[in-house]
Amino acid sequence: QVQLVESGGGLVQAGGSLRLSCVVSGSTFTSKLIGWYRQVPGKERELVAVIRSGDITNYANSVKGRFTISGDNAKNTVDLQMDSLKPEDTAVYYCYALIGPPTGPTYQHWGPGTQVTVSS
Repeated sequence: QVQLVESGGGLVQAGGSLRLSCVVSGSTFTSKLIGWYRQVPGKERELVAVIRSGDITNYANSVKGRFTISGDNAKNTVDLQMDSLKPEDTAVYYCYALIGPPTGPTYQHWGPGTQVTVSS
């Protein structure tokens, strides 16, 4: 059974930094896409940053220049370095992985989420 285990959330003051980490276990396949989404109550879950093919990244406009994603699709690990945090970054952050064989169906997997709170 595929499991995503997140770590690194917490409380930080505005302007501070946090680093989130995620490890995927239980999969015999590498991830085709891995990264982070976030959600606040009453709003849809939104993409924060994802990485594919080891070095192709995509960031939400709201975090460009402040957040840095790094990961290894082959090892199914991903980190998110969050700098210059703002109160509006407060959310539950979810690790996400799209996993499947080289040719064949892919499946979405989500972590349980980790709370990030930025105080003003």
